[in-house]
Amino acid sequence: MDTTKRPYVICHMVPSVDGRIVTSGWDIPRTLLTEYERTAATFDAEAWIIGRVSMEPYAGKSKVPARKKGEPIARTDFIARRDAGSYAIALDPSGKLTWKSSSIDEEHVITVLTEQVSDDYLAFLRDRGVSYLFGGKKDLNLKRVLQKLRKEFGIKTLLLEGGGKINGSFLATDLIDELSVLIAPVADGAIGTPSLFDAKEGRGPARTLKLLSVEKRKGDLLWLRYKVKR
Repeated sequence: MDTTKRPYVICHMVPSVDGRIVTSGWDIPRTLLTEYERTAATFDAEAWIIGRVSMEPYAGKSKVPARKKGEPIARTDFIARRDAGSYAIALDPSGKLTWKSSSIDEEHVITVLTEQVSDDYLAFLRDRGVSYLFGGKKDLNLKRVLQKLRKEFGIKTLLLEGGGKINGSFLATDLIDELSVLIAPVADGAIGTPSLFDAKEGRGPARTLKLLSVEKRKGDLLWLRYKVKR
């Protein structure tokens, strides 16, 4: 797949040995987060992307005020800034995140919406200085979203960091180029909790991988890197 028109996508995650990704209840080493951030930094990515539920703790809680009467807001992309050193991207089709700020630790926020969101919400994002892109009328076209991220913000490398449904959507549309997993020294054993990839019921969109490297990290973590074969 031509990655000159979209970012190179690396799915970077910390699953248990049985592929689960909900870490609450795990007796995990304190070094896990440090190792996760350290390995992520080696990719020198300009941006990271996660789903709405995963982004909620970062977005914070705010109120979307009712908009005073005025002209309807056109469903065109809004770019608040293009010169950020890095970007934090949320997939939020229905526009539910109530941002307190336009940045997360100095990373400029970009939210990806569908055209079904309200004018009140768009006005709220503009007032907050949050950039937004439209990914479709009712559903997100992930390929189109990635092309916009490359064109509008110059993002060449993107870290995909969950949750399971978002990762599964990228897998199903064949938009993952590389898989980077830090295997946590935990056997989860849960049934029905999110896994590394949750694409659909029944047979999934299986992809064949080529092993790039294996490395033992602190805290009994194992770092595996794979290239997606095409």
